[in-house]
Amino acid sequence: MSVLAFDIGAGSGRAILADVQEYRLHMKEIHRFDNTPVQIGRRLHWDVYRLFHEIKQGIWKAGQAGEYVEAIAIDTWAVDFGLLGKDGELLRAPYHYRDHHTDGVMEEFQKSKISRRDIFEKTGIQFLPFNTIYQLEAMSRAESPLLNEAVDLLLMPDLLRYFLTGEKKTEFTNATTTQLFNPTSMEWDRDLVEAAGISTGLFQEVVPPGTVIGELRAELCEELDTDPIPVIAAGEHDTASAVAGIPAMDRNFAYVSCGTWSLMGTEVDDAVINEKAFEWNFTNEGGVNDTFRLLKNIMGLWILEECKRIWEFEEKVDYKELLDEAEAAEPFTFFIDPDDLRFLNPSHMPNEIKTYCKDTNQHVPQTRGEMTRGVLESLALKYRYVFERTQYLAGAPFYGLHMVGGGIQNEMLCRFTSNALGKPVWAGPVEGSAIGNVMIQLMASGKVESLADARLITFKSTEMAFYFPEQEDTWHRAYQTFCDTIGVNNGEDLTV
Repeated sequence: MSVLAFDIGAGSGRAILADVQEYRLHMKEIHRFDNTPVQIGRRLHWDVYRLFHEIKQGIWKAGQAGEYVEAIAIDTWAVDFGLLGKDGELLRAPYHYRDHHTDGVMEEFQKSKISRRDIFEKTGIQFLPFNTIYQLEAMSRAESPLLNEAVDLLLMPDLLRYFLTGEKKTEFTNATTTQLFNPTSMEWDRDLVEAAGISTGLFQEVVPPGTVIGELRAELCEELDTDPIPVIAAGEHDTASAVAGIPAMDRNFAYVSCGTWSLMGTEVDDAVINEKAFEWNFTNEGGVNDTFRLLKNIMGLWILEECKRIWEFEEKVDYKELLDEAEAAEPFTFFIDPDDLRFLNPSHMPNEIKTYCKDTNQHVPQTRGEMTRGVLESLALKYRYVFERTQYLAGAPFYGLHMVGGGIQNEMLCRFTSNALGKPVWAGPVEGSAIGNVMIQLMASGKVESLADARLITFKSTEMAFYFPEQEDTWHRAYQTFCDTIGVNNGEDLTV
């Protein structure tokens, strides 16, 4: 018997069958698919119907493989949502978080309705222009007719799970990312919901990860020739599942889940809502087993992925070729702040990087190798900046960094990160979100007793790569220049 995990990221998704035998995790990918957004006019949408089709394909392939599937769970990205009408049908394909309809909305909302500080004190969530609250505010300002027609709001994994079961629930780890959920009262915050001009009736009951939501609809069972399989709410924000899948043996650990986005933080028992967390724009997202993920979102490998996309208009480029060119390039010729909003969704990423360098009076990179190396160096140095502040907010030192997710296949990034931090990096597993998804299902079924046991099983089942710092003085000097260039304070006492 196996569980079936659907791990869907911003660029692709996969279906994985898994089970645990003798404290070893056995996983088999049975289906992989693209997750390509669709531009319609000026708007960028998720192709949610295609995603549901691919989920059905994964369930069908599991049956064709002769596997008895005892549970299914889905994890995806956060903040985006769909609206259902009175007939229970989706009113419109959900907007993509990189769509421009939220441009300037966050700042206007904070000026005219609720202050930045009050929002943080209510939610403990990092300010990002595409948070659900600002997407809803943007729709309200545009007088979207959907807000009058909608009776239910479902976040992306809620929506896909609803298509499977007909049940409407919102899972805790994803609910917290909306900047509409209060971690103190553990409820949707009425003041924030009403400030965005939205009815509180749109929102669903919030359930913890590991909750059995329902079973596959009867018509799906008939279509896919399968039994009514239970559907479980995993850590439905993929980072929550990734953190559950980290093979950490120490209760106090730091991690970065790296891919298109990099999410760096630690696991805490209670949300950290104080002056420094507010000043540094940290976030307190829900975690598994009554925990919170004290972390910060960092732009991640999106910047390099977009550069590669542009370069491929001229010729085919593979990552190995780019990294070889980067290895040969001179180090530390320029720095960027990966979180500068100009890098969120530009039309031409390499030109945007060049413009940033001109605006900050730096050397302007001319070759792919130069640009690739500078992006990875800047990302590693931003990791150090966030790592030190995470450590301070958590009140305990970290002896190294766990790196998980697809980004760890970029060995240069892992090596640069260890150098920048001056600490060891433990890289693995690549499929962190899928592993966490599986473990939450197995904990729900009683096959795995606890989160500590789940992490031990992951540790025993994962081939990890280890990186140790080199050229520490050189990287430390580079860090000082990086901080000066991007305009952040590096003179604070961060001793813990």
